[in-house]
Amino acid sequence: MFETNLIGFGLAVGSSVFIGSSFIIKKKGLQRAGASGARAGSGGYGYLQEPLWWIGMFTMVIGEFANFVAYMYAPAVLVTPLGALSIIVSAILAHFLLKEKLGKLGILGCVLCMVGSTIIVLHAPGEHDISSVDQIWELATQPTFLLYIASAVAVVLVLVLYCEPRYGQTNIMVYIGVCSIIGSVTVMSIKAVGIAIKLTLEGYSQIAHLQSWIFATVSASCIITQLIYLNKALDTFNTAVVSPIYYAMFTSLTIFASAIMFKDWAGEGASDIVSVLCGFITLLSGTMVLHGTRDPEKLPSADYSALPQISWVVHSNGEIWKQKENDELHGEFVAIIHQDHFK
Repeated sequence: MFETNLIGFGLAVGSSVFIGSSFIIKKKGLQRAGASGARAGSGGYGYLQEPLWWIGMFTMVIGEFANFVAYMYAPAVLVTPLGALSIIVSAILAHFLLKEKLGKLGILGCVLCMVGSTIIVLHAPGEHDISSVDQIWELATQPTFLLYIASAVAVVLVLVLYCEPRYGQTNIMVYIGVCSIIGSVTVMSIKAVGIAIKLTLEGYSQIAHLQSWIFATVSASCIITQLIYLNKALDTFNTAVVSPIYYAMFTSLTIFASAIMFKDWAGEGASDIVSVLCGFITLLSGTMVLHGTRDPEKLPSADYSALPQISWVVHSNGEIWKQKENDELHGEFVAIIHQDHFK
């Protein structure tokens, strides 16, 4: 059991390196695409023609594949929190490539993430034995998990149909909320597909089972939805803000969903459960420190140089006269206000 957890840990760490790098590479690609066309945050898809974005996408695919394999060997409560390591990678790269400063407190946040990850690895529960995809289907169709799925779908519909048109460009929780909720469902379906593949490779073919293809379809649909809204979040808000909040929400919801579906805590001692929770809180603290020590993204300042040179002359009798360039001033006036005054 410990050996399988160790394999899952190694794959999860490698996954975090690739995924953390992909955040920065895709951000650079989105910036280039936004400079020559409609931004992703405004509904544009010009980034699909940007090679740098595709490099970031390929890097993320490698990381996600390693993460996918990790779920075959270790429970979600171990693999998912290790995604915090990708925040460390993205924070360091953003410091050098995106000029988003990482100070001493940011380094402290990275250390907290490492400590929290270590605690979780040492006390994570082992993977339960599953012999067929039919057994996973029984877990997925239990009433408590169906209630979670129904609630997730309802919240996502509200965020997409009502909140996004009104608050998507100003409230970061709209885009990240969709990503996180859908992400928790993605992990559950990906884990089911991974177990089915693992069993097939061991000689117990699961290809003929309809449930395997249902899980695969759900995984593909959720991944595409996540990518669309993650791109919108990255293009609209600072990477330093998107990464930690997305991690915190996504990880919390995934652990909650996994606890309902796979019953990760069944048979575990109270000390191990408390230790994992403490490790997770330490990870959250580290991500919040990283978030709090990063500079907000600066918006481009407006340029008033192209405005016509117009002055307003207020006469002593209360009348207002608009003066253009080369016009002679009237002898009686109280004040002249140029548009330069408001710069």
